[in-house]
Amino acid sequence: MQRLSDAYRRIRNTARYILSNIHDFDPATDMVADADLLEIDRWALSRLETLVARIEKSYDEYEFHQLYQAVHNFCSVELSSIYLDILKDRVYTSATTGVERRSAQSAMYRILDALTRLIAPVLSFTADEIWQKMPGERETSVHLAAFPHFETSLLDAHLDEVYQQLWLVRSDVSKALELARDAKLIGNSLEAKVTLNLDGVECRELLEKYADQLATLFIVSQVELVESCADDSYKSEKIEGLQVVVAAAAGEKCERCWNYSTQLGSDSTYPDLCPRCAAVLRASVEG
Repeated sequence: MQRLSDAYRRIRNTARYILSNIHDFDPATDMVADADLLEIDRWALSRLETLVARIEKSYDEYEFHQLYQAVHNFCSVELSSIYLDILKDRVYTSATTGVERRSAQSAMYRILDALTRLIAPVLSFTADEIWQKMPGERETSVHLAAFPHFETSLLDAHLDEVYQQLWLVRSDVSKALELARDAKLIGNSLEAKVTLNLDGVECRELLEKYADQLATLFIVSQVELVESCADDSYKSEKIEGLQVVVAAAAGEKCERCWNYSTQLGSDSTYPDLCPRCAAVLRASVEG
């Protein structure tokens, strides 16, 4: 009973978190087209479609335990532990109506809309509670809405493969960060700079391609790719040759996004902010 209670709370809290971040989103005017979504948002929608396919099959075959496991795993792993965790920085610090934030909101809205319809037959009251709080015009009850259908247009097997490899690297980085916390080198992950060894690593080209995004994906302030790491680096057990070194991030803490930057105060109007946050505030003031 305790495990079931915990699983229910995970699903409900995931819905609450998404609702709190789409409160100012109008699907009729703010929805970002599929082609304009940021890549990680397209990955999330691809994973959603995989879930829809599994749930359809579970309902058709009356395998309700598989339905519950699939929804719970999607909420706890792919959403809470990965996607929504990474999304916080973009949702909280990007321009309110900018494409970066609207892309994230579009994906979250579509995920919650489909998820609410999927759970309606088994979590009837919770699904209707969520439905009443969702933005936009819709049926008066989720039980009057159509069931979501599997859309192959949103599936992207290549993207799934790419991000699966990135999540493996992220898992090793997370372990190295935890060791650094235990050693009192850092507090939260944004206080860290991560250095990755590329020599002999099979996914080297992938890491080089995503070099500018790795800090965001790992939720750290800085990431550096090098040819060799110190002997006391964390060595991956899953990716041959991958080594991770964690050190204190360079620069000072931005008061808005909490990332560390060596360019803090480069905009004299906002001396306590990093260039990214300063640019967002300046654009909002200038209108």
